[in-house]
Amino acid sequence: MKLRLRSQKVVQDSSVAAEAEIDEGLRQSCWSNMPSELLREVLMRIEESESEWPLRKNVVACAGVCRSWREIMKEIVKTPQLSGKITFPISVKQPGPRDSLLQCFIKRNQSSQTYHLYLSLSQALADDGKFLLAARRCRRPTCTDYIVSLHKDDMSKGSKTYIGKLRSNFLGTKFVVYDALPPHAGNRMAKSRSTRLVGAKQVPTRVPAGNYPVAHISYELNMLGARGPRRMQCIMDPIPASAIKPGGVAPTQIDFPIRDADYFPLFRSKSNQFEKSLSGPLDNPTESSLVLRNKAPRWHEQLQCWCLNFHGRVTVASVKNFQLVASPENTQPGPEHEKVILQFGKVAKDVFTMDYRYPISAFQAFAICLSSFDTKIACE
Repeated sequence: MKLRLRSQKVVQDSSVAAEAEIDEGLRQSCWSNMPSELLREVLMRIEESESEWPLRKNVVACAGVCRSWREIMKEIVKTPQLSGKITFPISVKQPGPRDSLLQCFIKRNQSSQTYHLYLSLSQALADDGKFLLAARRCRRPTCTDYIVSLHKDDMSKGSKTYIGKLRSNFLGTKFVVYDALPPHAGNRMAKSRSTRLVGAKQVPTRVPAGNYPVAHISYELNMLGARGPRRMQCIMDPIPASAIKPGGVAPTQIDFPIRDADYFPLFRSKSNQFEKSLSGPLDNPTESSLVLRNKAPRWHEQLQCWCLNFHGRVTVASVKNFQLVASPENTQPGPEHEKVILQFGKVAKDVFTMDYRYPISAFQAFAICLSSFDTKIACE
């Protein structure tokens, strides 16, 4: 017994000595002595140059080099609200930065009816970018669906990369944005036939599978004819109106719950239930939900067209171009209602810029912009 205890103590002492030797080696390495400003610049450039999402094991490996690396990695992997960066897939479901617009762009492929969202890595209006989200347009007899996925080539509802969808009515004037996962614990799932057929034994309890309405979008009848801009309104269901004020808080998802693609149901809402979800919040918005409206353009006498200041981010005139600001519902207008929360505009035949900020996420902004692509018989 004494011999065994002595051997365990020797092993423990040797492990402690080894750890101390490793720490001393790291402290004396050239990497640990690199200035933090230069190290931060190197890591950010490496992260931006990658076209794919970084693996968590690589991030952990970088953080394990030394204390200075660990502190800088903590800074980079913070939520977009704090870092202004999109690092992990869950970042597309988290609100953007408060003090600036996060610049992205959308590439449209009309032949395949697909749309790809990229994060801008430079000031160029259409650089290579970093892929974020993809969407595929599915035309149905009574509506249109836009399936949103984290993968370019796998845009099926049964995939692990499926994160939500956008659905329109027949005229393309009203839309509902559905999240595959609840943005917060109190969010209710939209009932559908497929979700009622899913039993507790089929889907793990950790997977809140379903369609969760997170935004309602409506386009009003254009009384000015084809030359006039569209008028739109977005009701962000889970985001409180107070989120735009200093100290306001918007729901922030931390991680994707574990789910199995073999048991993940296909969501097909009944038409009457969908029409009911379309009409409710749009006709009677609640005081607690954030309401976004398009910023009113001004008529330019010399150019003879409606104009908005996109600060160089839009170069082609289009009826699809818009800027969204918070609507002062039942409150006095303040400076927070002048800030552009989402702007979308055309820069080439099939290239559009998309810039967004707090309190909406990249997924919500992308879905709102997808609604602008849909044909609107009664609006133009």
